[in-house]
Order: sequence, then structure tokens, then C-alpha cells
Amino acid sequence: MITVSIEKMLNAYHGQQVLHINRQFASGSITKIYGPSGSGKTTFLKLVAGLITPEKGAITAGTLTWFNAEKKIDLPVQKRNIGFVFQNYALFPNMNVRQHLQYATNDEQWINRLLHLGKLDTLYTRRPNYLSGGQQQRLAILRALTTKPQLLLMDEPFSALDPKMKTELIAELKAILRELGTTALIVSHNPQELDGLADSELVFEGE
Repeated sequence: MITVSIEKMLNAYHGQQVLHINRQFASGSITKIYGPSGSGKTTFLKLVAGLITPEKGAITAGTLTWFNAEKKIDLPVQKRNIGFVFQNYALFPNMNVRQHLQYATNDEQWINRLLHLGKLDTLYTRRPNYLSGGQQQRLAILRALTTKPQLLLMDEPFSALDPKMKTELIAELKAILRELGTTALIVSHNPQELDGLADSELVFEGE
């Protein structure tokens, strides 16, 4: 169980507003997150990951406290066992596809399985500059899975994929998340695309 009860001040279009989240996410659950631009969806993912610090509240994963404002606990992102798919992919320009995955794990069998999952098994020697936008996005997803994370955070992870690839990847991703028991929070501007993947939703209302 991931429990999030936090507050963070946001600089919104019409001045400041408070992002307040009080929610529990069951282990192994997949939650789709959507709402208008500027409502705090990406900020929320970064708060959970430990990339941004809340002003108040706490974040726990099972019995482990990741963040507690009162007790001044703030576990670094590396110790939260999180996979993160960023909107801009955040790939390493000097690493090829396989090296991106080897950076996080030495399990070659797992790496090969992920490459097959993302249909990048014939492109493993290519660097990001020589991949299409959709291929880069798939690599970002695979890299986030390499550590078999407890929590997977995904920010618009399917936006560059064509409908056929998106459908196939979502189906395989659902199976692998179930197998790993990974909890997933997925931000999407098109929540309908996640209807077959997510079992709950979190709606950001905006201003």
C-alpha cells in the first residue's frame, strides 16, 4: 500500500494554489491520473518520487516512510524503488538501447525480455538520436522497468505511439506489472486509452 497525504503550493495561472492529495494506492493497482493542464499532475508524480519536496504531510510505502514533514524524513529517490517515465524521456544520448537497461541491472535475461516487450530487440545498438519518437518512448518505459520497481510513475507514456503499438504495449505492460506486483500511477491526457489497463482513477480538477 502506498499512502500519500501531502500538500504543496503551486504557482498556477491565476496565482498560487495548494495541491492537496490524500489517497491510498493498493499494492499492484494501476491508477490513471488526468485533469486540465496546470492542475498539478506531473508535480504530483515528482512529489511521490522525491524529486520535489512537499510542504506538509507524509508518504509511506507499506511500513517504510518515504517522507514525513514533521519528522523531517525525506528518503532520496534512489531508495524509494521507483521507476519513472518522464514526458521528455530523459534518455542518455551517449548510451545505446541495451546500455540504457544495463545501467540499472545486470540481469541479461530480464533485459532481453524487456527489449522483446518494447520491440527494440533488433535496435539494441542504436543511440537515442537514431530512434524515432515512439521508439525513444518505448525505451524510456523499458528503462523504468529494469529495476522491477515497487512503484512505477508514468507521465504521458504512450503519447508518441501509433494506435496498434499502443494497444499491444498496454496489454503486455498490464501483464508484466501484474507479474511484478508493481503499483503504477499513469498520467494521461487521453484517459480512455487506459480503460483496459487501469483499475482506478485520480482526477485533478484544476483551478
